Amino acid sequence: MKKIVITGMGAITPVGIGVEEYWKNITAGVSGIDTIKTFDPSELAVQIAGEVKNFNPSDYLPKDLIRKTDPFMQYAYIAAEEAIKQSGIEIEPARTGIVMGTAMSGVATTAFTQDALSSAANKKVGPRFIPKILGNIAAANIAIDYNIQGPSFTVSTACSSGGDAINTAMMCMQSGKADVMLAVGAESVLCPLVIYSLANAKALSRRNDDPKTASRPFDVTRDGFVIGEGGGALVLETEEHALARGAKILAELKGCGNTCDAHHVTAPHPEGRGAIACMKLALADAGLDASDIGYVNAHGTATHKGDTVETNAIKTLFGDKLPIVSSTKGATGHMMGAGGVTETITCIKAIETGIVPPTINLNEIDPECEGIDFAPNTAKKADIKYAMSNAFGFGGQNSSIIVGKYN
Repeated sequence: MKKIVITGMGAITPVGIGVEEYWKNITAGVSGIDTIKTFDPSELAVQIAGEVKNFNPSDYLPKDLIRKTDPFMQYAYIAAEEAIKQSGIEIEPARTGIVMGTAMSGVATTAFTQDALSSAANKKVGPRFIPKILGNIAAANIAIDYNIQGPSFTVSTACSSGGDAINTAMMCMQSGKADVMLAVGAESVLCPLVIYSLANAKALSRRNDDPKTASRPFDVTRDGFVIGEGGGALVLETEEHALARGAKILAELKGCGNTCDAHHVTAPHPEGRGAIACMKLALADAGLDASDIGYVNAHGTATHKGDTVETNAIKTLFGDKLPIVSSTKGATGHMMGAGGVTETITCIKAIETGIVPPTINLNEIDPECEGIDFAPNTAKKADIKYAMSNAFGFGGQNSSIIVGKYN
């Protein structure tokens, strides 16, 4: 099997634009959750979210691209640009590919367009509407500007989409279809339509009066997740290709897992059947034992069932060799399709720096989640050689990604 390495990273998140700002703030315990600013949420039961702050697309993108793209596409493009620049890669068109992961594509643009159409006297929808909402157009815009002519896929596996984008990219390279792959995840779903649905499903935190502490993974007082937005990107290369061009290798992509609970559309299997199997598959793919993993970036959304099931799955798999576990969603909110990539970046930075980011707002661990070191509220120093990122989604989708120190 070919060894796959990571040579570039990019991130745009509620706690920072760019990987370094993201990492500085996520390890410092900064919260990116606040009252929604992009539209008036005052009539909604849920009025908080993890929005990307201080973001002016014209600082990063040409006007024409801004006009024809949804925010999730803009986040994908900007994260990809950062990753490509860091890698120093010169694109070889036919041997370079891209995989995009997004859960809900342009749902917010769809909702706001329909709202405007319903209230307008003259019924008119612009010609850019369809390409603005399609999931694959995010990858297409990147491919067009960087002349990426190899494999191009867009995966939509709910909140596992970003992790599955990495997995799909790795499979393309292992099968010999590309030497370089860009794995991207992005999401921007903030609109009344989505908030109404998730709020009515009792999935969202309603702590509107205290946004910064609203997302409380593994805490006994948690009351649901907070929607986040953003984008993440990785440049993946075969080791042979990276060494031949003298690239700086940041980490090795050791293994990936993907499973389905085959249980329920929205609820996880109560015994964590799919999650356990997914983590086992990733370990087998990586050729590692559970005891080799020093850190797990948990899915940890701050829903009652989700956190409890994941905790028990981790305990079942790791036994008495439990790694440090943290959920960065306390700070960013649930970035859905973007999270699988940005949280893999978190694992890479933890290996690189020897710092595990904290689970913020964790003041009283739920008794059902006890027994694991969740790095509550303060970052921890740890020598991490291998780390795992979990992402679980509606439909019983499960993704686990393992990265390791490159030797």
